[in-house]
Amino acid sequence: MTDTVSSPADRSERPAAPSLAGAAALWLKIGCLSFGGPAGQIALMHRELVEERRWISERRYLHALNYCMVLPGPEAQQLATYIGWLMHRTLGGIVAGGLFVLPSLFVLIALSWIYCAFGDVPLVAGLFFGIKPAVTAIVLQATHRIGMRALKNRVLWGIAAASFVAIILLDVPFPAIVGLAALVGWVGSRVLPRAFHVGGGHGAAGKSWGVALIDDATPPPPHARFSWGRLAVVSIGGFVLWLAPMASLTAAFGWDHTMTQMGWFFTKAALLTFGGAYAVLPYVNQGAVGHYHWLTPTQMIDGLALGETTPGPLIMVVTFVGFVGGWTQAPFGPEAKLVAALAGAVLVTWFTFLPSFVFILVGGPLVESTHGNIEFTAPLTAITAAVVGVILNLALFFGWHVLWPDGWAGRFDWISAAMALGAAVALFRFRRNVVTVIAVCGAIGLAASLLR
Repeated sequence: MTDTVSSPADRSERPAAPSLAGAAALWLKIGCLSFGGPAGQIALMHRELVEERRWISERRYLHALNYCMVLPGPEAQQLATYIGWLMHRTLGGIVAGGLFVLPSLFVLIALSWIYCAFGDVPLVAGLFFGIKPAVTAIVLQATHRIGMRALKNRVLWGIAAASFVAIILLDVPFPAIVGLAALVGWVGSRVLPRAFHVGGGHGAAGKSWGVALIDDATPPPPHARFSWGRLAVVSIGGFVLWLAPMASLTAAFGWDHTMTQMGWFFTKAALLTFGGAYAVLPYVNQGAVGHYHWLTPTQMIDGLALGETTPGPLIMVVTFVGFVGGWTQAPFGPEAKLVAALAGAVLVTWFTFLPSFVFILVGGPLVESTHGNIEFTAPLTAITAAVVGVILNLALFFGWHVLWPDGWAGRFDWISAAMALGAAVALFRFRRNVVTVIAVCGAIGLAASLLR
C-alpha cells in the first residue's frame, strides 16, 4: 500500500489506503515538526492529511476536531489519535498519538538535563534571562487569544472575571473553579441557553480537496460503531493501565512519596485540561510550585519556555516539571538524582497522556452523538470562560516573578520589562511566531547578561 502525496490530476480518484507502517512514518514526521502550539499542529495535520494525502475529508476532519475540543487534554494529540484510530483501529490510534508525543519527550528530557546540570553556567543563565520576559508576553497573548474566542457575551465575561477574582484574591483551587463553572453552565443551559450557545467549530467545512479516503459519505468502520461491550473492555483496560503503576508506586514507596504524588497529581491535571495546555498550567503551577514545591516559580517559567520551543503539544511542559521535581527532590538519594529525574519525567508523561488515549478509544463512537446538545456543551463553554480568568492570573504571576525577581520590596528589573514589552509588541502588533520571539529575546538576554 502507499501513502504518497496525490497530484492535482488524480484528485477525482479515491487515494489508496496507507499501511499502518506508512501511516506511522507520517505520524512520526508530524511529531517531529509540530511546532507552533495547537493551532500550528492542527494546521500541519490538515495540510498533510486533508490537502495533500486526502486520507480524510475536510468535513470529517473538522467533525473529529470538534469532538476533541470538548474533551480534556491536548486537542491536537487527541485529533491524531482519533484519525489514527479511525484508519487503523486501536493500534493505529496508539501509534498516531504516541508518535505525536515521543519526539518531544526525548527532546525535553535532554534539555531538562542540560538545564539542571548546567543551569548556573553564564551562557545558559543568560539565555533564560531573556526568555523569561518573552514567556510572560506569550501567556498574556494566550489570554487574549482564548478570551477573544470564548467571551462572546456579558455572562461569559462575568464568569471569566469571577474566576480571576476567585484564584487571585481567594486562592480557590483550580479544580473547584472548573467544577463551579460547569455547574453555572449546566444551570445556564436551562435558564439562559442563548448566553451559552456561542456557536463554535473551526470554520466552514465546505472546502473540498478532492475525493478522500474517508470522505463525507464514508460510513464509520465497524470498530468505530458504539457497543457496550467494547466500551467496557476499553474502559477496564485503561483503568488497569492507570492502576497498575499507581498501585506499584504506592506499594514500593508509600502514598506520600514524591513519585506516587506526581502520579496522582498529574492524573488529576489530565482530567482538568479543558481549553488546552494554558488551561491546565495554572493548576500545575498551583500544585507543583505552590503546594508540593517540586520546582520554583522561576523554574516553572523556564519550563514553559522550553515547552514553547520544542515540537509536540505544549502540555509536554509537564515532562520538564517531572524531571526537575525528581532532580531537586532526589527521592532516591543525592547520588541518584538523574535516575529520579528520568523516572519523574516518564511517570508524569504517562499519567498526563493516558486519559487522552482512553477518552478517544472509549468515547469516539459515543460522544459524537452529543454535538449540538446545549446541556452538554454549555458547561464546557462556561469552563472555557473561567479558564480565561485563570490564565490571566498566570500571566500576572509570571510577570511578577520576572519584573520583581527579589519580591515586591526588591528592585524592578527594567531590562526584563523592556524585553517583555518588546515581545508583546512583536506578538500582538507584528504577529511574529512564538519560536522567533523566544529566540530573539534569548539572544538579547545573553548579550545583556554578558555586558553586566
